[in-house]
Amino acid sequence: MDDITSRALVSDRETRRALQLDALSAILPMERRDRLAELLTDNDVAMLKHLTREAMGENSLRALASDLAYLEAWAQAATGAPLPWPASESLALKFVAHHLWGPARRETDPQHGMPADVAGALRESEMLRSAGPHAPSTVKRRLASWGTLHRWKGQEGPFASPSLRAALRLAVRASTQPRRRKSKRAVTRDVLERLLTTCRSDRLVDTRDLAILLLAFASGGRRRSEVARLRVEQISNEPAVPLDPKKPHSPTLPCVATQLGRTKTGDASDEGRVLLVGPPVEALHEWLLRADISQGPIFRAIDRWEAIEERALTPQSINLIVKRRCAMAGLDAREFSAHGLRAGYLTEAARRGIALPEAMQQSQHRSVQQAASYYNEAERSQGRAARLGV
Repeated sequence: MDDITSRALVSDRETRRALQLDALSAILPMERRDRLAELLTDNDVAMLKHLTREAMGENSLRALASDLAYLEAWAQAATGAPLPWPASESLALKFVAHHLWGPARRETDPQHGMPADVAGALRESEMLRSAGPHAPSTVKRRLASWGTLHRWKGQEGPFASPSLRAALRLAVRASTQPRRRKSKRAVTRDVLERLLTTCRSDRLVDTRDLAILLLAFASGGRRRSEVARLRVEQISNEPAVPLDPKKPHSPTLPCVATQLGRTKTGDASDEGRVLLVGPPVEALHEWLLRADISQGPIFRAIDRWEAIEERALTPQSINLIVKRRCAMAGLDAREFSAHGLRAGYLTEAARRGIALPEAMQQSQHRSVQQAASYYNEAERSQGRAARLGV
């Protein structure tokens, strides 16, 4: 087979995979479609298409696709071959050794950690950006994704082996990287007010962003993917509620219910129902009225001429909106992300003395430990122990 024919066949395979990935454009990051087509095998794409038909949340599927692409790129760079199924225990151990290593030991032992040629190949494919070891949370997530994909294939992987668990535990313990939050700072109520101030105009984009910020925060700190895919059909009007529940004849506030459907930790059959009361409802109604939206996606792209597009905003767009509003409010946008609204809601609930179970009912957290971490941090900052030096 000559070189021209070989290149043509490779190109044809990549084109076929790219076209197949088009079917997943609502979930996968299609700005990276051609890159994914190069990295993923035909079997990988077929499995992802299968997973879209199963009860798997969009965030989970997106993370699986991203992790699978990285694993394929790493396997090719480290072994010269595609990712094997099932993976061997030695390959999983090699993955840990390549990604969790000590910079101090690297100075005395150049062979420690990821080999230079492997790192170079991953950087050339734009799959590796950091110069140092990976964050333990990233390595754990990719191993978990690797294990999940094995189970979906009906295969046994090495991920429960004592040697791998011990190696991972020791590597994490030796890691110098602290755990990083998805958003360095939480968007608490005081921060939110500054962001809302930037939306006080008659511009259509300001009306939309005001509704996004208020809804995302007040509905329990909704994930950006949940905000992006929210549809009119998921919103239902509820009876107005009194401003002061203890005074039945006090002024009333508008109320709507939001049926979240499939979320990161649940599926469409779960309750997934949260209530919005007052200003978030008014902002939402104002946006829907001005945008003349009666069905389909609620939050949509707006072009420079203020024409509203049919397509929904992407999760990344929600993140960029939060960052842009932070910059407009005079805040450092690098310290905030859309996840800051989720962290901010629970932090604010803790500050106001709202019971954790009540806050979790609104935020739809499944993990008490994760939700309680925001409460614990808020309590420490307000407690006397942290103020002995004052």
